[in-house]
Amino acid sequence: MRVIVMGAGIMGVSTAWFLLNEGHEVTVIDRQRDAALETSFANGAQISVSFCEPWANAGAPLKILKWLMRDDSPLLFRPHWDVHQWRWGLSFLAQCNTPAFERNVAQLVALGRYSHETLKNLVATTGIEYHRLERGILHFFSTPEGFKAEVKAAEIMARHGVVRQVLSTEQVLSVEPALRPFADRMFGGIYTPSDESGDACAFTQALARHCEIRGAKFLYGRNIVSLEAKDQALVSVTVRDELPGQRQVVRGDAFVAALGSFTAPLLRPLGIRLNIYPAKGYSATLRLKRPETASMVSMIDDDRKIAISRLGDHVRIAGTAEMAGYDTSLNSPTARVRCAALVNRYEELFPGVADTSEPHFWAGLRPSTPSNIPYIGRSRLGNLWINAGHGTLGWTHGAGSGRALAELISGHKPNLAFCFMGH
Repeated sequence: MRVIVMGAGIMGVSTAWFLLNEGHEVTVIDRQRDAALETSFANGAQISVSFCEPWANAGAPLKILKWLMRDDSPLLFRPHWDVHQWRWGLSFLAQCNTPAFERNVAQLVALGRYSHETLKNLVATTGIEYHRLERGILHFFSTPEGFKAEVKAAEIMARHGVVRQVLSTEQVLSVEPALRPFADRMFGGIYTPSDESGDACAFTQALARHCEIRGAKFLYGRNIVSLEAKDQALVSVTVRDELPGQRQVVRGDAFVAALGSFTAPLLRPLGIRLNIYPAKGYSATLRLKRPETASMVSMIDDDRKIAISRLGDHVRIAGTAEMAGYDTSLNSPTARVRCAALVNRYEELFPGVADTSEPHFWAGLRPSTPSNIPYIGRSRLGNLWINAGHGTLGWTHGAGSGRALAELISGHKPNLAFCFMGH
């Protein structure tokens, strides 16, 4: 079949790769000039199978209420007159109970394991370099209350086969000695040695090149103008080339929507209503002045809910989520506060290690569902497939989601316990 993939982020490119493996002819469409220049561009860099918990849990509503008036809060919900935001918010509250949490965790862990295995095999096959570090993820705590709550969470995750090592402060320092200047303000940690980190953008762009070598066609710089459906099937995609301003009709036998947060509005005119809402995330990438004293293990700072990952001679600090629509600007007062908080926290943890004078700030839209379970599978239009809604776990679940969808399109059943659309 000729398959048209809409979106060249980690989801779209991974899907394209595995569609090629299945023998299909593949064309990928993206409005940017290269792959992975939006949500996949500068994320937290963590492949965190052992930390793939849904945001929605029994304690989440109270935390969100406490954070409402803080511009630097980990999760900022700013209500708008937006029916899609309110629909998402009410659905999120419905997921904030223990039975739903347990169901959602089971699916996220299953997809995470499947995806991690897929990624490892893909890297072994292609030899792609992306600042990969297989040193696990270290979650450290600045309050005894936070540490106690995470110890309890580790017990819950153990029921799903996820092993989280509970560490004393001294054991945390043995895993990551660079944290020693902060030792007197730490109250233990959780370590998951099976997790890893790496640059999602570098990986995705390299994988796109491999796809091109194998015959995939990439139409960059094309905005999707409209979709044409007929007789319960998608017929074509009309795109506009921004430079000459010309329109082009792209036809195929099957279509994949993998456009992150923009998947939902694109498909609404077709009567397909996905409960995906963008969560604006921020990151700061800093050049290391003293790489030899910088951390090597990817970390989660529980107090600020941020990820810290080493990428060669740079460090990526990423986190926070802002439910405020499709704005990715960095110029608002709230954005400036949130960006500054990332840099200030890193300097507090590792004084003098990084050059904070020229931070590279970025904001991207995480395509979030209320349950954190992504949409993977067939839509109500028989030849239109969806791979979107992965929230903060796009890098963790990317390779496996692409493989699973390619298998579904090819008539195979993926070997994992997950609720696929249309099945």
